[in-house]
Amino acid sequence: MAEGLPRRVFAGWRGLGLFWVLVLLLLGGGGLWLDNLGPPEPREATVAEAAPSPAPAPIPAPAQAEPPPVPAPVPVAETPAPPAATPEASPPPPSAAQAEAPAPAAPDQPAPVAEAPAQTPDAPAPPPLDVPVAAPEFPAARPIPAPDTALLEQGRFGALPRVGADGRTSIRAYAGQFDRQDSRPRIGIIVADIGISNAQTDDAIRRLPPAVTFAISPYAPRAAQVAERLRAKGAETLIGLPLEPAGYPLNDPGNRALLTGRSAPENMANLEWVLSRFPGYVGAIGVVGGMRGERFAAMEQSYLALQESLRNRGLLFVDARPGVAGPARAWGRSVDVILDEPATRTEIERRLGELETIAKARGSALGLAHAATPVVVDRLVAWAAGLERRAVVLAPVSVLIRRPPETAETRTQ
Repeated sequence: MAEGLPRRVFAGWRGLGLFWVLVLLLLGGGGLWLDNLGPPEPREATVAEAAPSPAPAPIPAPAQAEPPPVPAPVPVAETPAPPAATPEASPPPPSAAQAEAPAPAAPDQPAPVAEAPAQTPDAPAPPPLDVPVAAPEFPAARPIPAPDTALLEQGRFGALPRVGADGRTSIRAYAGQFDRQDSRPRIGIIVADIGISNAQTDDAIRRLPPAVTFAISPYAPRAAQVAERLRAKGAETLIGLPLEPAGYPLNDPGNRALLTGRSAPENMANLEWVLSRFPGYVGAIGVVGGMRGERFAAMEQSYLALQESLRNRGLLFVDARPGVAGPARAWGRSVDVILDEPATRTEIERRLGELETIAKARGSALGLAHAATPVVVDRLVAWAAGLERRAVVLAPVSVLIRRPPETAETRTQ
């Protein structure tokens, strides 16, 4: 038994030594095998792996190598005095105005313009305006006489104009004041659609000179009151005639219009309705709402019948189509220039200049504005204020009319 124990111990140690010898042989053989395989094949690095350089240069680290200087603490002697300081050492609290005032600029930095308005030069004066600040005072005119019953007759819709028993007509009875001995070129201005807009009507009556002629719309809700105000101003009035325009029925002159598709009795009834809207006007003009009756005027017989009806009632007639021949069967004339197409300041001024040129070449000219819009009134006021120095004169439309060509009908009357 005693001899068997050392043998077993020796056999155990020998087995353990053999085990470690095998382990060492395996480790050494694995190292030789890995060495024979060589380094791994290079592969393309990904974006994340390629970011650092294979041999990066040392990046300076200022925060570690040279830390930024830390500002030294403000000495106690330079800090503001504590609240317990004496009153002499503490400055008085700033007022509200001082607190809101901007801090003064540093000596080497100019102060902004907004912070030093006293250093900026005065702004240049604005250029003079074309339109006077105050509306010019135009000479007053004598009032137009009140409607004369001797020049009226009763119609189916109200009082209608007629020639008096003594031959007097509305053209003479309700004409505006004008010195017919004045030999300067004469310019007439008609402003239409008066009475539709209260604000525009009031502005035009108040500001425009009395020599301007006002065409009152037949659809004005208070046509008689507007006519009365214009008579008191001394301004001539016309009644607007709703005649079928170009582009009808898209352009609609209203339910009382004279149309080519209506019979003569229907058109005559509508004409009587229009003429009875108010009394005391010198004549009629074929314009309503910017429409000038081109299609009705193309129907010659109906157009001539309209003119004859107006002449027989002692009324003049203005053809609102620019450049056409004057009325063939009535006292009147045609318009020379439309002033507000388009209704811009520059265009209105240009056409007023054109009107002056025509007047100086022919002796007279007639312009039409479709409505008393603010820009129209402003330009007319400014233009009329300088007529004296331009050697032309503003005249009512009754001064500019011409007699109709001699016909059998006119010679017998």
